[in-house]
Amino acid sequence: MAFSVRDIIPLTQARASLSELAEQARSGADKIITRNGESYVALISAEKLAYYHRLEKERLHLLFLEDARQGFEDLAAGRAADALELVAEMKRQRQSRRDGHG
Repeated sequence: MAFSVRDIIPLTQARASLSELAEQARSGADKIITRNGESYVALISAEKLAYYHRLEKERLHLLFLEDARQGFEDLAAGRAADALELVAEMKRQRQSRRDGHG
């Protein structure tokens, strides 16, 4: 998304015109608030923020589904081991190192 110069506001100016900037953001004109010449925060509508949160949830769900798909593929290809056996083996190795045998 491209921002125009009008959408980039120094923090000192934003303090003085917060009500006006909030109305603009609510109308869809996102604002970038700067501090010491650097991007600091964004002012966007609550509706747009809720939309971004829904998108992030959907992305996480897709990632979980992809992990599950990969897990089933690994199982089908024989690339799996019993978790309890792996934990027991890790404990044995750890104990062996403590006892000075590893």
